[in-house]
Amino acid sequence: MSDLKKAAGGKAAGADRPTGKPETQQRSVRVVMLALMITMLLAMLDNLIVGTAMPTIVGDLGGLEHLSWVVTAYTLATAASTPIWGKLGDMYGRKGIFLTSIVIFLIGSVLSGMAQDMGQLIGFRAVQGLGAGGLMVGVMAIIGDLVPPRERGKYQGMMAGVMAIAMIGGPLVGGTITDHLGWRWSFYINLPLGAVALAMVTVVLHLPKRTGAKSKVDYLGAGLLTLGITAIVLVTTWGGTEYDWNSAVIMELTAIGVASLVGFLFVETKATEPIIPLHIFRNRNFTLMSVVGFMAGFVMFGAVLFLPLYQQSVQGASATNSGLLLLPMLLAMMVVSLIAGRVTTSTGKYKIFPVVGSVLMVAGLFLLSRMDVDTTRFTSGVYMAVLGAGMGFLMQITMLVAQNSVEMKDMGVASSATTLFRTLGSSFGVAIMGALFTGRVQDEMVARGGGAATAGSAQLDAASLAKLSAPAREAYQFAVSSGTHIAFLVGASVGLIAVIASVFVKEVPLRGAGPEAKSSDDAPASAAKQPEAV
Repeated sequence: MSDLKKAAGGKAAGADRPTGKPETQQRSVRVVMLALMITMLLAMLDNLIVGTAMPTIVGDLGGLEHLSWVVTAYTLATAASTPIWGKLGDMYGRKGIFLTSIVIFLIGSVLSGMAQDMGQLIGFRAVQGLGAGGLMVGVMAIIGDLVPPRERGKYQGMMAGVMAIAMIGGPLVGGTITDHLGWRWSFYINLPLGAVALAMVTVVLHLPKRTGAKSKVDYLGAGLLTLGITAIVLVTTWGGTEYDWNSAVIMELTAIGVASLVGFLFVETKATEPIIPLHIFRNRNFTLMSVVGFMAGFVMFGAVLFLPLYQQSVQGASATNSGLLLLPMLLAMMVVSLIAGRVTTSTGKYKIFPVVGSVLMVAGLFLLSRMDVDTTRFTSGVYMAVLGAGMGFLMQITMLVAQNSVEMKDMGVASSATTLFRTLGSSFGVAIMGALFTGRVQDEMVARGGGAATAGSAQLDAASLAKLSAPAREAYQFAVSSGTHIAFLVGASVGLIAVIASVFVKEVPLRGAGPEAKSSDDAPASAAKQPEAV
């Protein structure tokens, strides 16, 4: 009996008669997928909505000097908890752990909305981040349990669409809520979405029940990994902004991060149930997809950060509808992801997609690096569409290949590890591209006699830009285009690593595509027979 029949709900898989017609099973999966997409939207919308509300929050609570920690606390908690959620799902059952992460996220949302000062808000955002770490991992791991890799392409367009809706709608929703309901509702808005997700997951999601003795949780490994990830994220967040890159604080954090991760690797070789089993990295495809995912995160979040800035500062676009500025990239990503998914489902072939996606990603970044003060919106839109097409080939294929490369019992850690690498890639991308951008903008402003305009920050809002004299504004526009040039050029150079990694991916038959060939040790080990569904 296929994984699809076991996981799609309805009667238990061990019933004497068939679980139902294929159409019924497909409808059951679609209902579960709807619940998962709502949860995915919940995770993606939060930061985008809150980001729009931040100026109002600071005006109400004060504590401007601690503003960055509102985002940093959430990011740290999310990144550090991601692999732990994945492992707990493998050990104790996916559904219960996933529901727990939703509940923690909602509790953090309520508490954040009730915060009375900046210190409370930072602490409650950390609670919210702990829950968020389990949302995306839970969605991806459950999809891995529910839908065989061969069939998963049908749903890639849905996932890409949710991402596009979040990026476009997040700032719009955040601005509307803040203006009409108050900033606290930027957190409370999670409650109705979360309640729907909780109800739907509870009622319609039926997964195999975990049986057998529970192994001891690898607390030491979890602690070392958390410490290492925390140090890395702080280095990439603070480096070049709060502290100089060669400062004692950054050097100490780097040393702590390296030492913790080395210790983590040693502990994982001894642990009975390691948080991230190192044997999954012996699989060539899994390791290569981790590299590609890291690079995709590096590029994606750098582009999302700097493209709206360029369009607002140089091309004069409105900041109000900032999500719409990314529409060419997001639409291309959604359409291409849908096409790639359908082709994968119908043919079972996928190697061409990470190769083509990586090449298009590098090409798009190179084209974006050529933008200057005279580049039209149409031209920049075409460049963004090229980048979006590349990301569309990569975003879901990396997860699909990674999950297909491990046994079913490691689905959670595979999903969490892939998500973690993408998260760390985004941290490095924003830090490195941001440092290069800021340095180039300030250098160009000094060279053109407008250095005072960017004395406090290399990124000016629309109000500050409007106050500049015409010569200073022109100097700043040139400096921003120069800054985006160096940032995207470096992004294109780094993206070549993804191209190289993709070339070495081996086309291993996707589970669900019929008898699986095991021609080499790169083929995924056959999954152990799953327990009956409950």
